[in-house]
Amino acid sequence: MSDIPFTLDQLRILKAIAAEGSFKRAADTLYVSQPAVSLQVQNLEKQLNVPLFDRGGRKAQLTEAGHLLLSYGEKIITLCQETCRALEDLQNLQGGTLIVGASQTTGTYLLPRMIGLFRHKYPDVAVQLQVHSTRRTSWAVANGQVDLAIIGGEVPAELQEILRIMPYAEDELALILPIDHPLAKASTIQKDDLYRLNFITLDSQSTIRKVIDKVLTRCEIDTKRLKIEMELNSIEAIKNAVQAGLGAAFVSITAIEKELQLGGIYVASIKEIEVRRTLSVIINPNRYRSKAAEAFIQEILPEFSTYPELLTLEHFSNTANELGEVVSNMAKT
Repeated sequence: MSDIPFTLDQLRILKAIAAEGSFKRAADTLYVSQPAVSLQVQNLEKQLNVPLFDRGGRKAQLTEAGHLLLSYGEKIITLCQETCRALEDLQNLQGGTLIVGASQTTGTYLLPRMIGLFRHKYPDVAVQLQVHSTRRTSWAVANGQVDLAIIGGEVPAELQEILRIMPYAEDELALILPIDHPLAKASTIQKDDLYRLNFITLDSQSTIRKVIDKVLTRCEIDTKRLKIEMELNSIEAIKNAVQAGLGAAFVSITAIEKELQLGGIYVASIKEIEVRRTLSVIINPNRYRSKAAEAFIQEILPEFSTYPELLTLEHFSNTANELGEVVSNMAKT
């Protein structure tokens, strides 16, 4: 319609400026010149007859009208992307795009393997993996920016009625120790032994740390009594610190596969306690789901219809290895 006072390009530019905080960085991300970006914003403000940015500060700050337009603009852009993907699906599954979301641990250690298996069967499907906090990932699924996601945390309360939350697997949170630690010689340790260990953890405000603390509390482990030796900003840093003999830590079993193979750390068993969390797949049933997304669920997550009980990630790992051998053998023939 000719009376719509903005274009999709102008909305994309507005979104880029808001995300980058400056006209220059927005121009760089869009691969256009800064004068072109400035001109588009000027034309947009003229067409709408409202200022969209406060020009006083060093950073590009949206006005109230700018925030309002950005809010609707993001929805418009998302709908346009859904439309394009729906049109692609009219052809076949030889092309198309799949956008998968994940929380930090699942996105770093679990999803790359799953996506790799999917790409062996559908090599022409472009797959994007977006790794963020559980909260941000949940909102991305709700807004239609992500097809589906696998998360280890809790979906925000305000989205639990909107999203379909499907338990997928149980993830063990392993207690890891340096291989030369005195307790590494014991077949099992007592719960009270935990309160004498020096722990290495993520920052107390991190989502993963909060999830782990919640699971430990559910297992009747008093997290306030745990002695925190240091806080680090990544799981990789925590693993390295444990291997260096600086303390103990709770980490997802999926994050220590290589370390266990190399014998760099020891996984301690706590008597009569299994520290596990549930991983869930989330989708928005009210949004368009592409054929690529449906194929991903069927090929990589067939357990939904096959197994009523929760799987462990050890089961997934075995299944993935079996599929990997099949793909390898196919490649040789």
